[in-house]
Parts: sequence; C-alpha cells; structure tokens
Amino acid sequence: MSRNDRASRVIAAPPTTVYGALLDRESLEAWLPPEGMRGRIERWDPRPGGGFRMVLTYLDPAGGPGKTSDATDVVDVGFADLVPPERVVQQAVFEAADPSYAGTMTMTWDLAAAGDGTEVTVTATDVPPGIDQEAHAAGIASSLANLASYVEAVEDVEESG
Repeated sequence: MSRNDRASRVIAAPPTTVYGALLDRESLEAWLPPEGMRGRIERWDPRPGGGFRMVLTYLDPAGGPGKTSDATDVVDVGFADLVPPERVVQQAVFEAADPSYAGTMTMTWDLAAAGDGTEVTVTATDVPPGIDQEAHAAGIASSLANLASYVEAVEDVEESG
C-alpha cells in the first residue's frame, strides 16, 4: 500500500505570488531545502513535461542521513501538471542505490485563495518506504515555512516599494 504525506499552511501572499515562487529557479533554491539543508538546481526547464534536478546538501551530514551519499540527496523532478495559479504537480525520483528510495513520488502543491493570502496544501503520494514519515512531515512543514517567509518578504518589499 502506498503512503501519502500531507501538510498545509496559510501564507500571507496572493496565489499568483506563491505560484511564481514554485516556478522560479532562484526562489526554489532559496526556500525549498528544509531546515538543515541547502539546495542547488543543476537543470531547469519550467514547463509541463520539463523539470529540474536539485542537489540537496546536509549542512551537518553526521550519521549519514543522505539518500544519494552521506551528505546529499539528489532528486530529478518533472513537472507533470501546471495550472496557474492553482496547482503544481511534480514527480520526484531520488538518485539512490538503496531500493527503499526507488520509485516516483508525486508532490502536488495546491493553492487556494484564503482571505488576503493563500492556503498551500502539499500532498506527497507514493512516498518511498525508505523515507521516514516523521522526518518527511517535518521536511514538508519546514519547506512550507521557508516558502511563507520567502514570499511574505517579497510581498512586503513590493508593498513598500
């Protein structure tokens, strides 16, 4: 049976701003890596059928938590569906020798207007069994918090400028 992980958060920015941050290379590098990691995008093609390759590096690789190496997770992400400014569907495949990380995980980012902001719901389906559920939930929550901080700062600059 496949596992699904889900998290949501209301962000104080309109859906168009949030959607833009999901499809901008520099934005993704800034906010997508969860706490304790940094990310670098090696390949970028932001269209349906396109995608990106991201190298996530652990700031403290003690204990060897990485999927690709002790210090890194490398993931190839395809854009399966783009519906501005409502939804981004990504299909992620981790580069790993361990078969417990094999398979394609689908990450769906649903955006819905919520007052002056946007409710962002992330649903991960077909999560590989090697990904710890508690750590994955914390990682998604951390990425959502980073996204909120990133786009809310952009909104504050645009409103004051």
